[in-house]
Amino acid sequence: MEAPSRVQIAVCLRFGAVPEPCEPEAVLGLALGTLDATPLNAVRHPATKDSCGWYVWGGVELSRRADFFSPMHVKHLPEYAPALVPYLALPPGWRVLLAPRHEDAWYDAALLGV
Repeated sequence: MEAPSRVQIAVCLRFGAVPEPCEPEAVLGLALGTLDATPLNAVRHPATKDSCGWYVWGGVELSRRADFFSPMHVKHLPEYAPALVPYLALPPGWRVLLAPRHEDAWYDAALLGV
């Protein structure tokens, strides 16, 4: 597993989480058509064989449409949502919400099916 960056480690320490980085070739779900909307949201579910567990979208509404998220390798996230890269080592069960002059990250056990 790739080591988290110093910034990712610092984010995890700030929120009291043990870093669990994603491999650059791992896949996440990205709602490409929403990334210009605020806030920027991300949730991390447990990893599967097909996904590192991260799902990222912009705006308030989370669609249930099957085509809402597009698969993308983690290594491409800096091109589309660079503000989220520092949070990528947060482990499954974490949520992130970013907006101008606003940052929130919190643990949500419901994401783990608990």
